[in-house]
Amino acid sequence: MASRKENAKSANRVLRISQLDALELNKALEQLVWSQFTQCFHGFKPGLLARFEPEVKACLWLFLWRFTIYSKNATVGQSVLNIQYKNDFSPNLRYQPPSKNQKIWYAVCTIGGRWLEERCYDLFRNHHLASFGKVKQCVNFVVGLLKLGGLINFLIFLQRGKFATLTERLLGIHSVFCKPQNIREVGFEYMNRELLWHGFAEFLIFLLPLISVQKLKAKLSSWCIPLTGAPNSDNTLATSGKECSLCGEWPTMPHTIGCEHIFCYFCAKSSFLFDMYFTCPKCGTEVHSLQPLKSGIEMSEVNAL
Repeated sequence: MASRKENAKSANRVLRISQLDALELNKALEQLVWSQFTQCFHGFKPGLLARFEPEVKACLWLFLWRFTIYSKNATVGQSVLNIQYKNDFSPNLRYQPPSKNQKIWYAVCTIGGRWLEERCYDLFRNHHLASFGKVKQCVNFVVGLLKLGGLINFLIFLQRGKFATLTERLLGIHSVFCKPQNIREVGFEYMNRELLWHGFAEFLIFLLPLISVQKLKAKLSSWCIPLTGAPNSDNTLATSGKECSLCGEWPTMPHTIGCEHIFCYFCAKSSFLFDMYFTCPKCGTEVHSLQPLKSGIEMSEVNAL
């Protein structure tokens, strides 16, 4: 029985990352609401809300608090993650929502604390009187103590996973799931398959630019159609020089690369500059030297046509 209770508690325990995500969602919602609210006053006089900005923000946060924590026992971020607050002072093992006093003190500590901090900052910034010096030091000291307490509470939260903020610890409220969470068995077959195909695709993307399609094509053609003697005489060059071996057109400024085939000068030169290991696409001969054909061969070829 004891082991079953411990397993149930571990299954219903809210993860630390879920509690922190809920806090980040709350901050994002507040920024979104404030940006939407300020856009309503773009057509008015600039700086209209600057004087009463802390009070306006406090009213907006009170409005959100009324329809989230006060009525549903959870913030917006917690509702998204299926989390709500529970009264930690209750002796009952069943879920006990926070009391009305705890909700009100939550609003005082969060909303009232931020309003007081912003208003005191504006007050001390606009009044540089000597009488405010000691008050400012006291306020800064209290704020520093609260920041230190929040840091210590966060370190304890990382260790124990309970009470993500100092306000929650002081009021005795912590996060629990709205509905019991069932332990799920996770299968990694789909993930392994996706990782395998993803790695294979990355390997192909890395390998394909390194493959010379032109050289591969020449190798395949040389294997499929073996050469029966490769005469190197000028007459053979003349009889096979009716078209460029690359572009298939009449060779412009015909050149040879050391085999019996003819190339346009620009076709052979550009291919060689692009790939220093360029080979003939028909016979697979590597480029030894780019040499022009003799004028007599060109004229005999023209007369033959």
